[in-house]
Amino acid sequence: MVHDWWNAFVDGFTRTPPLSLPAAEVAWLLAAAAALCLVPVLWRFFGRFVTIVHELGHAFAGLATGMRVTGITLRRDQGGTTLGVGRGRAVWFGFWGYPAPAAVGVGFVAASMQGWGRAALSATVVVLVLTFLFIRNLQGVFILLGAIIAVAVLVVAVPPEVHGHLTLAAGLALILGAVRDWWNLVSVHTTRRRELGSSDAFILARRTGVPAPVWLGSFAAVIGLCAAGAWLALRVAL
Repeated sequence: MVHDWWNAFVDGFTRTPPLSLPAAEVAWLLAAAAALCLVPVLWRFFGRFVTIVHELGHAFAGLATGMRVTGITLRRDQGGTTLGVGRGRAVWFGFWGYPAPAAVGVGFVAASMQGWGRAALSATVVVLVLTFLFIRNLQGVFILLGAIIAVAVLVVAVPPEVHGHLTLAAGLALILGAVRDWWNLVSVHTTRRRELGSSDAFILARRTGVPAPVWLGSFAAVIGLCAAGAWLALRVAL
């Protein structure tokens, strides 16, 4: 059985026929994505995956600019922290948290449209396994392990012809999840100011002197561009 699962996982890196979807099916997939972000019991689990992508956004941005990522913590309340040191660009490191789920989301949408949805899921498993190198708390270990198992089951147990649809739904959900998290951040700056110390926009404002609303607007702009990119990719397939 393990051999069969391994073969299914390896086969996941192959290309499948590009998706060509009727508008009604796109609407259903978008509704499923919205449910993951709006239904509390579903968001309780999917929101943790969005947090993982958020923290990996910081980590990849730091590694790309020469920083050394010293650890990632994940919490059951969907919070997380990524720490890095070195001569890298700390502002770039701090920026790529909230936009990261949207950026990955548009990548998932484009991959599914081009027949690489199955490969995107398999690559996600690899990235999540490598993330274990950076996890620094027990809650994070269990949260990450749950995400790995969930995605791996999709790769090896779901028929290949369904993978593109799942990847598309996941991509749309990540974009919507980025919007939800951004709105939550806005509420921190307006009605929950006691939590400002944990805000990426607040931290960037203190570090650069650029007002926090500018950073909030920058996050929103990137998320909006990703949403527009996903819409264009979908329009090609309709």
